[in-house]
Amino acid sequence: MKAVLFREHGGSEKLLYEEMPMPQIGPQDVLVRVKACALNRLDIWIREGNPAYPMPLPHVPGSDVAGIVEQVGPQVEDVSVGARVFVSPGISCWRCEYCLAGRDNMCRTYNLLGAMMDGGYAEYVKIPHRNVLPMPENLSFEQAAAFPLVSVTASHMLFALAGLQHGETVLVMGAGSGVGMMAVQLAKLAGARVLTTVGSDDKVPKAVILGADAVINHAKEKVAERVRLLTEGRGVDVVVEHIGPEVWDTCVESLSKGGRLITCGATTGADVKLDLRYLYSRQLTIKGSYMGTRAELVKAAELMGQGRLMVVVDRTFPLRNARAAQELMVSRKFFGKIVLTC
Repeated sequence: MKAVLFREHGGSEKLLYEEMPMPQIGPQDVLVRVKACALNRLDIWIREGNPAYPMPLPHVPGSDVAGIVEQVGPQVEDVSVGARVFVSPGISCWRCEYCLAGRDNMCRTYNLLGAMMDGGYAEYVKIPHRNVLPMPENLSFEQAAAFPLVSVTASHMLFALAGLQHGETVLVMGAGSGVGMMAVQLAKLAGARVLTTVGSDDKVPKAVILGADAVINHAKEKVAERVRLLTEGRGVDVVVEHIGPEVWDTCVESLSKGGRLITCGATTGADVKLDLRYLYSRQLTIKGSYMGTRAELVKAAELMGQGRLMVVVDRTFPLRNARAAQELMVSRKFFGKIVLTC
């Protein structure tokens, strides 16, 4: 089969489009013929080299997959050859105390497809059968590949960790990102007032279509000042953040007393500063978030199937052009998701 892989860490030039052996499935695996694989920031981090993701090389990235079941292992009874499926990217053991309690993203052996195991930048991918779910009938393969990782992440941040309530005000950083795109919509569906940021004027109407009540162009305005103006000096109840040091101070300053900041990424770096006096005197809560649970993903898929949640696919690239796709992601000159097709 054809696949995109890297044999050493580094820039986008390390991505190679090559022939490689077909995956060999085990008794409880399925083989999926990949029709679409969405990009995530994770793909960039692991290509560049990240100590949190040690992996044997060569490596095939790609966490978000939709396709058609090609083969099933002899112990698989709940998946049929020919089924149109999308993949739950979080790989759990389903035996530990966390998995049995429905907190599978806390599993002791938790892994991500395409992170420490070969992923979907390929014509075929091997998947544990529990991670294969039926596609909502109204979605294309590109749409089905584009929503899982970002929707489960945004849902977990807003509801499991932030405890978002109807009528609260949320600031979502970066509406044009995958997580941002989903967080705007999910917060709006929950009855929140949604403020969000973008980096250019052309992205403003796109954020409004998603449901944002106010859109702040961070290239032209100071976000924290505009937030104070929009909330009559109060600040927001919840901030959804995935960017890191570049926006950290702004996020903290935008919180109301008792506000909650949930972060799931470090796009602009890993180190931030925090004044503890400001933290405790304003009774703020800061939580880290990583992925989400299977139940949260199933709920997001239901909303996608009902047309109440949508995914924006900015652009598609053929698999052989994965290098150009990743370079577009790094440029930030896109809105929504970038998807590879086979």
